[in-house]
Amino acid sequence: MTNSILIEQRGAIEILTLNRPDKLNTMNEEMIFALQDYFRGLQKRHDIRVVLFRAEGRAFCAGLDIGGWKNDGSRGQVQHVWNTQRSIATVMQLMRQCPQPIIALAQGAACGGGFSLLLASDVRFGAPSLKMNAAYIKIGLGGCDMGSSYFLPRMVGASIASELILTGRFIHAERAEKHGLISEVVEESKLLSTGLSLAEEMLDTAPMGLRLSKDALNRNIDAQSFEAALAIEDRQQVMLSMTEDCREAAKAFFAKRKPDYKDR
Repeated sequence: MTNSILIEQRGAIEILTLNRPDKLNTMNEEMIFALQDYFRGLQKRHDIRVVLFRAEGRAFCAGLDIGGWKNDGSRGQVQHVWNTQRSIATVMQLMRQCPQPIIALAQGAACGGGFSLLLASDVRFGAPSLKMNAAYIKIGLGGCDMGSSYFLPRMVGASIASELILTGRFIHAERAEKHGLISEVVEESKLLSTGLSLAEEMLDTAPMGLRLSKDALNRNIDAQSFEAALAIEDRQQVMLSMTEDCREAAKAFFAKRKPDYKDR
């Protein structure tokens, strides 16, 4: 059992917490493989409908723990670094693939891979202390890493994405909110309650409708055309219209009561 992450279930909401505050929640091997296992496992856990993603301490995640990835000598240096790179990138892939919306709640530094954890989330709230950067270029590498060159242009446009990626400079909470990189700046003491409030709103939706909505959003970011995006939407709506939950929603609407969804 790992202590690098904590998991707390509150009904259909689960709170995932990075738990290396003394190391600014930097990514070591234990944390990354624990995150892989967690997000991979969500594929079959339909009892969990929304995930809140937060961190203990004064930083969300300050990036890679360089000393936290040991090469036992069985691999060459290139192979060792490749394993580290792919292991972390796999977490971002699993976050996008899991059916549950991920609401990130961040404070302090979110650097390098920590920045990418936020970018891979579906909704982001940040404390006033939040500062994010694509730090990789600052250490002799390229600025495009862990999905930064994929997510940033789609979220903030090519100009700001290029500014951040080509310099490694920080973007702070106020500017991030202005450009839609985070939904809202929230006092740190209110981050969790803000995330829980949004999660509760998501729980008012039909379970399959919520899952397929995340799926369609992610697919249509890369849709080849408007027509391709419509095709995905049309198919999902037809399928959902035939579920028992859709009929229950209509009954509840006319009866002026809250729907009792069964995920059927």
